[in-house]
Amino acid sequence: MHILVTGGAGFLGRRLARAILARGTLAGPDDRQHPVARITLADVVAADLPDPRVSSLVGDLADPALLDRAFAGGVDSVFHLAAVVSGEAEANFDLGWRVNVDAMRALLERCRAPGTSPRFVFASSCAAFGGPLPARLPDDQMPVPQSSYGTQKVVGEYLVHDYTRKGFLDGRSLRLPTVTVRPGKPNKAASSFASGIVREPLAGVESVCPVAPETKMWLTSPATVVDNLIAGHEAPASAFGHTRSVNLPGISVTVRQMVDALRRVAGDAVADRVTWKRDPAIERIVLTWPADFEAKLARALGMRADADFESIVRAYVAESVRR
Repeated sequence: MHILVTGGAGFLGRRLARAILARGTLAGPDDRQHPVARITLADVVAADLPDPRVSSLVGDLADPALLDRAFAGGVDSVFHLAAVVSGEAEANFDLGWRVNVDAMRALLERCRAPGTSPRFVFASSCAAFGGPLPARLPDDQMPVPQSSYGTQKVVGEYLVHDYTRKGFLDGRSLRLPTVTVRPGKPNKAASSFASGIVREPLAGVESVCPVAPETKMWLTSPATVVDNLIAGHEAPASAFGHTRSVNLPGISVTVRQMVDALRRVAGDAVADRVTWKRDPAIERIVLTWPADFEAKLARALGMRADADFESIVRAYVAESVRR
């Protein structure tokens, strides 16, 4: 079985690949388990994952030559994680549409061409929603995005739905909560601070939180979101009913509660490295995102949420913080 992971050099892409390798098998188009023979990680930078089953492709997904190489020998499943992130998509309108929509359409067409109907897992986002919203979103809430990034994700979801309806592929669009704590450096996502207010203080560096302490967010840990991406892939097509868009489980936490959890785990000196300075541009994006979901379909598909934010911080410390 050959699996293609776009955005494969990123934090989640590499983590997903390791989880698939450890699992050893995935469901194929015939719903039976097949051994994982190859994983191709495609990204704009090289992916370093030492395993003979893994190869790295560097280039632009919109480049037909890259797609020729990625699909050489056939592809059984695709995890489409590559994207221009929220803050950058808002600041650079043309880049966001070129990468998040045009390149995705090219990828979908490559999945369609062989006529094998591969499974296609699309990493969408809770940014699909906005405007006046109920306190807790039901699964049938209509997406009305309030940012370019959210709009591009919704367009991607509709493409996945229609390609699935036509039998070109077996698509699943999974709306991810904000994933935290991400290791490494801050990126241009509007939600980047959700990792920064934990990661930087633990590293001895001050972190400025750009939203008010009472701001609520819908969160998931890296380990949990990878498990849920795989669960979304493994679920049979019949389990989705009329939709192929799924709100993933998460936890609803205020930014203040996040810092309080950091304080309980690491102490006052670490938590006090978080300071507060509101950034209107970031707040305009973040405050459009819903902060609580029912996620009934996701749970019926075998997906789960983290227990609480303190457990997320402790897991990050155990994995990433050098003592």
